[in-house]
Amino acid sequence: MDRINWGIIGCGNVTEVKSGPGFRLAANSDVTAVMRRNRELAQDYARRHQVDRYYDDANELLQDPDVNAVYIATPPGSHEAYALAAIARGLPVYIEKPVGVDLSAARRIAAAVNTGGVRACVAHYRRRLPAFVAVKQWLAEGRIGRVLHVDLRLWKAAPRENAGWRLDPALSGGGHFHDLAPHQLDILLYYFGRPLKISGISVGADPRIADQVSGQILFPGEVLFNGSWNFAAPAGREEDICTITGDAGTIRFHFFRNFDVATLETAAGTESFRFDTPAHVQAPLIAEVVQYFRGQGANPSSVEDAVIGMEMMEQLLGQ
Repeated sequence: MDRINWGIIGCGNVTEVKSGPGFRLAANSDVTAVMRRNRELAQDYARRHQVDRYYDDANELLQDPDVNAVYIATPPGSHEAYALAAIARGLPVYIEKPVGVDLSAARRIAAAVNTGGVRACVAHYRRRLPAFVAVKQWLAEGRIGRVLHVDLRLWKAAPRENAGWRLDPALSGGGHFHDLAPHQLDILLYYFGRPLKISGISVGADPRIADQVSGQILFPGEVLFNGSWNFAAPAGREEDICTITGDAGTIRFHFFRNFDVATLETAAGTESFRFDTPAHVQAPLIAEVVQYFRGQGANPSSVEDAVIGMEMMEQLLGQ
């Protein structure tokens, strides 16, 4: 493809700032059409973002002759159906995370990608944000020596009221853990490779929705991980911290709060770095996705990796 002409399925909040503008910031890329089930909202989005065409039926967008790639930005419960429909038409797909509502859906999408020979990526955009890139570089350079242990804590008071689709298991897969943990687990996979062993347990007032999750992972190189997620944290106990400890130092960073800051502690002292995070946080990854779809680069965030992330998530939940 000389130029990627995107069709966006699900032009909701995530597409307003985080992702949508990135498709036009990337070279050789444009947004040709958008779809939302509410036609008035689709029309409004198209008008505000200067998109020529809008639809209230995904099949119509997929049949648009000028659309040659699809971004799926709906809640996870519909990712599989839309992805399979696009793949069946031979269209490359960029899918929001989590890639599917559960591991089985993720595996079916991956199988369709492989069978159809279609290019596909998942929106694990932290892989290309400056702070996370810096941490990966520090690890590669051995700045903290041999990595021994990783500790992650995400404690927050996540309200149940007005949570929308995130607390509807049919749409989200199972609550805030399904919404937020994929970002974290993908970065761990990106840094340390495919896990060798995983164990975990979860509890919740609704058995379909995990309020608390605790788990351990063994990564290659005898890197031990301990994670704690609590979405019903008491007032004043909120935390968002990941600590990587090596035999010669420590790295600390955040996934959601202040994720433009990372701290490096070595024998030479402690340095805190603040990075310039782009306003449209998916733009750096989208630029590489466009290059990959055009056959001019490697896949920056594969469906296969997303399947591993879903395996990690389900095992941490004790499923």
